[in-house]
Amino acid sequence: MIIITATISTAFAASPDEIIALCSEHSARSRAEPGCISHNIYSDCEDPARLFFHEQWQDEAAVGAHFSVPESGEFVKRLTVLLGERPKIQIYRAQAASMAELG
Repeated sequence: MIIITATISTAFAASPDEIIALCSEHSARSRAEPGCISHNIYSDCEDPARLFFHEQWQDEAAVGAHFSVPESGEFVKRLTVLLGERPKIQIYRAQAASMAELG
């Protein structure tokens, strides 16, 4: 499984509501893509201007296909213009572990 996280701050953005709408639209569209296990955006309880993306993808191929979708590229471009900077994205390979394995 591939996990993608990203954080953005709307603190200095001219239109936070437009950013939230754009992000919500992108998450909903992404959830419909093959190989997407989950794709959500959350507001930080300690800093409501900070938004956190959490995505789970089946494998690298699904992530590659997701990043190749023209709408994904357009989303990043529009978001970058609204924020004044690119989102900070982290990508991880993960495998499930049981509580018994962790001791």
